[in-house]
Amino acid sequence: MGVFAEQIIHAPLFATAQIRSGEDRLKKNEVEWVSVMETPVENFIREKEFVLTTGIGIGEDADLLEKFVSDVIHSGASMLGIATGRHIFDIPDRVLQLAEEHGFIILDLPWDVRFGDVISTVLNEINKSKQEERQVSEEIRLDFLNQVLQEGDLQEIAELLHRHTRMPAMITEFDGTMRAYYDVSEDVLAAVEAKQWTRPKAYEIEQHLGAAFSEHRLHPHIFVYDTAGERWCRVLIHTKHRKQGFVWFRLPDGQPMTWFTMNVLEHAVTACALFFIKEDAVEAREIKVKDSFILQLAKEEPDDFGVVRSKAELLGYDLDLPYVCIVGRIHLREDESEFPSFHKDNPPTSSLQNVNYYIQKEINSAARFIGRRAMATFDEDEVIVFLEAAYDVYTETANQFLDYIERRLSDMLTEIGLRWGISVKKEEANGFHHSYREAYTALEIGIRKAEESSRTFYKDTRINRVLLAMSANHDIQSLVQEIVKPLADYDEKRQTDLIHTFMTYNKYSGNVSQTARALHLHRQSLLYRLRNIESLTGLSLLESDDVFLLELTIRLWQLKDLQRPALGLQSGRSEEGT
Repeated sequence: MGVFAEQIIHAPLFATAQIRSGEDRLKKNEVEWVSVMETPVENFIREKEFVLTTGIGIGEDADLLEKFVSDVIHSGASMLGIATGRHIFDIPDRVLQLAEEHGFIILDLPWDVRFGDVISTVLNEINKSKQEERQVSEEIRLDFLNQVLQEGDLQEIAELLHRHTRMPAMITEFDGTMRAYYDVSEDVLAAVEAKQWTRPKAYEIEQHLGAAFSEHRLHPHIFVYDTAGERWCRVLIHTKHRKQGFVWFRLPDGQPMTWFTMNVLEHAVTACALFFIKEDAVEAREIKVKDSFILQLAKEEPDDFGVVRSKAELLGYDLDLPYVCIVGRIHLREDESEFPSFHKDNPPTSSLQNVNYYIQKEINSAARFIGRRAMATFDEDEVIVFLEAAYDVYTETANQFLDYIERRLSDMLTEIGLRWGISVKKEEANGFHHSYREAYTALEIGIRKAEESSRTFYKDTRINRVLLAMSANHDIQSLVQEIVKPLADYDEKRQTDLIHTFMTYNKYSGNVSQTARALHLHRQSLLYRLRNIESLTGLSLLESDDVFLLELTIRLWQLKDLQRPALGLQSGRSEEGT
């Protein structure tokens, strides 16, 4: 696109004009403006101008004319029209030789050709070209848009970009995954996917892109890289909420950046953004359906498992595989408390939604890493995963899976922690629902026990489940209050930890020295605490029955918040509420 010198001199107005130098540049020199200039030139001429001069003030001074022409050449003008017959009658050979050496066009204009007519003719050609360029640009925009609307893919967009600009092109996701390419070597594809590139120096980048296009709205988003021995440019594709990917292109050797190229690139980037939005919308609908199915699978007993199995097959799930259920709870590491906002309604852009996005991504990645299928969903701050795992190795499989997730999330979401409850799925039709309830129970027990481990397997919670069943007895509840409440009140009032002191003392079978080391206490301080425990509870730590009773009541006290119908351990709330 654009107007070139050849188009201008073919106008009828220039029938009597003569080309005195640079004839081989007529098809190459682009003209963007026209101006009248007399000596001195200084910095009043911009690049790609058609300069007109009457030669007033120069006359027959060959040296002065040569200096004037030299200044016009070095200003970056496209061509020079000299009016002859009044101030300049003939153009000296040495001036023409200078022009030929620089590949510069000099046009000999008869004096009777008016500059006003020349300017009008040139501007008409420029405006006509710009109008044609706008029309072509609009057609190209519609071409890209139709590719998206008519179910085209990114490969067709890459091919369309190449067709209109002749530039090799690639389209990648934001993480570098290659989605489409055209006219690109294997070496470049491999280097880009491996992120093997370097940034050129600033002046090289400016020279490559050209300063003339710095005002184009796409220009600030173009970055230049050297990869596999080639110089490529990259433009960010972003939508309202996400950075989606990049359009890569390479300017052919010797081909400069043009406004037309910039406009086509802008249309290509817009088409890619629309494609990603459409793709995300389809994916979001699919995820929503899958999330609803998995949530129902976990929290409801099926009326007809055959119907559930058929629906699972449509969604790409195989319910006949052996699974382990993993239930996770998100919490803040700094105070081990749950997100307050997680108990409210959360908009799609909330922090919880963002956390869920990263966790879901790592769940899928971990499943691929260990070569297992996984079904996952979220319910507020709760993560529910059904992971394929053989019964005889489900503990190892679950730990390997969670190790991968926690390692990745610890780097990505440093303020977030997760606690997990794990249970193997049984063979019966409602096995998914039962394994979820068991995993949920294990999770809650693990949280209330406040142990260092973030994982609790249901098979390891037998003693706790026995204690929970006991705690339903009214007499036992009264006994717990009578023995443990004085210790809890004392700890709260004095900011001590007598309950933890006793449990540590009991863990080391009454060995004072080991307990003192574990608690980082002086021996006498520990003995003082133990006497306080005896005084407050009325029990003797030297009597095995008293020690057993104190341990039992403390364990019941610590588990008192676990008496929830959701765990299937108490009555009072329907299972549909779990």
